[in-house]
Amino acid sequence: MTQLEKPTFKDGASFIVAGFRQRFDGNTVKDIPALWQRMGPYFDSLPEQVGRSAYGLVIDLSDSKQFDYVAGIEISNAANLPSELVSVSLPARHYAVFPHREHVTKLKDTITAIWREWLPSSGYQLQRDSADSPGMIEYYGPKFDPKTGMGDVEVWVPIKKLS
Repeated sequence: MTQLEKPTFKDGASFIVAGFRQRFDGNTVKDIPALWQRMGPYFDSLPEQVGRSAYGLVIDLSDSKQFDYVAGIEISNAANLPSELVSVSLPARHYAVFPHREHVTKLKDTITAIWREWLPSSGYQLQRDSADSPGMIEYYGPKFDPKTGMGDVEVWVPIKKLS
């Protein structure tokens, strides 16, 4: 099991992510990298793109066996998106932010440790407004290298204090 680092906490502003959305389960989760490959040609080609970071949004956690995943980039507005891309508006949130320092293929270990170890004993709960609100965000910063699978990866969990 991954040794989970203590999270930092941040108040994130609202933003929009555009990308490809697909439903996955335990058998198809291995196909998420193919979704990122489909997204590749859109990096630096959308005039609305903001920054050089990428986001993996995990959405619709209502069924523990399936979830939707969006591989995308931040945009300033969704008005002129190509029809094959979806947009997801994320509200301002308070996040627990966990660094992931290993190869990206080990990200599942960090995520498992967050859900099984940290969250149940943290005094926080997941904050979601609807089934379409991301329950987790994978952040791939500008220093992430998709060729090596290393550098600048974080897992953001939208949280609120337990009532």
